[in-house]
Amino acid sequence: MNVIIIEDEYPASERLQKQIEKIDEKIKIIAVLENVEMATKWFSNNEKVDLIFSDIQLSDGLSFEIFSKFPVHSPIIFTTSYDEYAIKAFKVKSIDYLLKPIKVQELEQAIEKFKNLKKDFSQNDYNLKVESLIDYINISEKKYKTRLLVKNLEQLIPISQEEIAYFYTTNELVCLVKKDGKKNLVDYTLEELEKLLDPQLFFRLNRQFISHIASINKIHTYFNGKLKIELSPGMDQEIIISREKSQAFKIWMEG
Repeated sequence: MNVIIIEDEYPASERLQKQIEKIDEKIKIIAVLENVEMATKWFSNNEKVDLIFSDIQLSDGLSFEIFSKFPVHSPIIFTTSYDEYAIKAFKVKSIDYLLKPIKVQELEQAIEKFKNLKKDFSQNDYNLKVESLIDYINISEKKYKTRLLVKNLEQLIPISQEEIAYFYTTNELVCLVKKDGKKNLVDYTLEELEKLLDPQLFFRLNRQFISHIASINKIHTYFNGKLKIELSPGMDQEIIISREKSQAFKIWMEG
């Protein structure tokens, strides 16, 4: 089994190498990469490996930058000193992690788990999990708008995110629908709102709609892998999520 380690602290990488060799002498560590730049170059020029051990906080950035650039061909066991919020994210997204300082017994269990699950590894499903994890972790470091100003005749009125049901486009304008059914125009495009709103709470359903999670009333399976959504308050038009976005939507709904 071929393994790479991404770790910027020499004592930590040396310790991990010795622990791995002690657990299974058949495991071959083919590269130890110290930062995002080195790892990016390595992935650009090398074939996939069986397993990756990766620290999160590296000297030149987060290791997530690496996995944002390259499809994840191999399972990753993250090594981390992150807080409880981030650890919850790993558990929710079913991604393996080891807390530093790494204990031999926990490392052995992680490797054994990988061996047992290896035959069922799905690259596409794993990519979605890692992408979702990256989004989840980034939320803790990014601030999103908690209220928006909307037009009401000659006034601007603040509306909190708790009041928002969804947004939709009509005649090249964007309308905010409140949970009580009232509607107001906003001076943002849906593309701008995607970047401003908390992705834990809001999801871009399609080109016309962004919805708050609490406003998803019913989810229907649709032909060809698509989903049909009913919102609250209700809309006359059909709201369809494409097959390409349906898996990401399901992950978002599960939290």
